[in-house]
Amino acid sequence: MPTPPVFLPPTSYEYTSVQKVAGTRAEEATDVLAAEEPLEIRLGYGPAGQREHRTLSITMRTPGHDFELTAGFLLTEGIIRSRADLTGILYCPDVEKDEERENVVRAELTAGLSMDLPRLERHFYTSSSCGVCGKTSIDAVHAASCPVLPPDGPYVDAAVIHELPARQRAAQALFEQTGGLHAAALFSPAGELLLLREDVGRHNALDKVIGAALLAGQLPLHDTLLLVSGRASFELVQKAAVAGIPVLAAVGAPSSLAVSAAHDFGMTLCGFVRQQRFNIYSHPRRIIFPDEPTPTQQ
Repeated sequence: MPTPPVFLPPTSYEYTSVQKVAGTRAEEATDVLAAEEPLEIRLGYGPAGQREHRTLSITMRTPGHDFELTAGFLLTEGIIRSRADLTGILYCPDVEKDEERENVVRAELTAGLSMDLPRLERHFYTSSSCGVCGKTSIDAVHAASCPVLPPDGPYVDAAVIHELPARQRAAQALFEQTGGLHAAALFSPAGELLLLREDVGRHNALDKVIGAALLAGQLPLHDTLLLVSGRASFELVQKAAVAGIPVLAAVGAPSSLAVSAAHDFGMTLCGFVRQQRFNIYSHPRRIIFPDEPTPTQQ
């Protein structure tokens, strides 16, 4: 049996029997799978004595860091604007089955927070693979309030960008066991790993990172850069902008809408970060190359 992942909750993975094939031979073996379970996110809102509760979203995720996922999701989807809008997040005690208790969370919002009820009526279903579905229009997302990204800096040496995938992979305990997870990793401009979260969904992994920073009172993340596994979608660019992240790098390709959004938000977007190569799609001023002074030195 494989060694269980280190420092990860048992609910994050499970074992399964497999046949491993090498050439023309097959043998029985045990493998480790990344767990995927639904998480129902409920909201509690309204004045004291008149609190209302409703389900906002159901997302497929890897169990673990559920409160961070919830907080990041609420922030990046515009339900809350800051940590002060939350009075608490808890697992719902009033579920029918004990095994579902840790798959239902309720975020309690401050009594004075106004709610856009028609928007909540159009609540969305979120899958682990595709991110948020059912947005009424791209324009509505562009119109969402985002922190202003710093026009200058942080400045990042190109050599640091090259090193990010290896540093991210070295910190992915669960990926090493399962091979089936996305990751979002926050780094300093010097390439120091600050925070990493894994999930079966790249959007969930990023929401967990942003939620952890939100709950720790670290937003906006102006002096950081972000690396995501897989491709860079519009949703990932939008979520990073909400958190104030000026530099986003992806192992895979960006979409056309992601590039357009990065231009609009003033974000430096890099893609295909692998094998000592990458492309810069927007605002290249933050990437520094050998023998070239930073803009502040010019």
